[in-house]
Amino acid sequence: MNVKVVVRGKVRGAVLCAQKPVNFLGGIDKKTGRVRDEKHDLFGKFIGNKILVFPNGIGSSVGAYTIYSLKYNQSAPLAIVCLKADITTASGCAISNIPLVVAEKKDYESLKDGQEILVDAIEGKIL
Repeated sequence: MNVKVVVRGKVRGAVLCAQKPVNFLGGIDKKTGRVRDEKHDLFGKFIGNKILVFPNGIGSSVGAYTIYSLKYNQSAPLAIVCLKADITTASGCAISNIPLVVAEKKDYESLKDGQEILVDAIEGKIL
């Protein structure tokens, strides 16, 4: 599938899908990489070393630094696939060298938990 590249990179890994938007500042523990928002569908799950798929980010722009902290603490996603690249997610991925792509709705919805994919955020493809 073709995707829009926001932050370049290339990585292979397992998909972790969220149905709800992600608030990095309040919803993710920046040290452990676990979702701590009890109302989120990924509550308690580890987002590190996964290709995180979610509609968009929400919350404070300071969430970009949470993404950077996740990378520093080796708890960051390998890549992120969104429906909409909000400024917090985009800037956090940019300063952390985490590939970020935007997928069309039908392609986005075809991604499933545990599926192994290659995010080629250089050529603009997910394989």
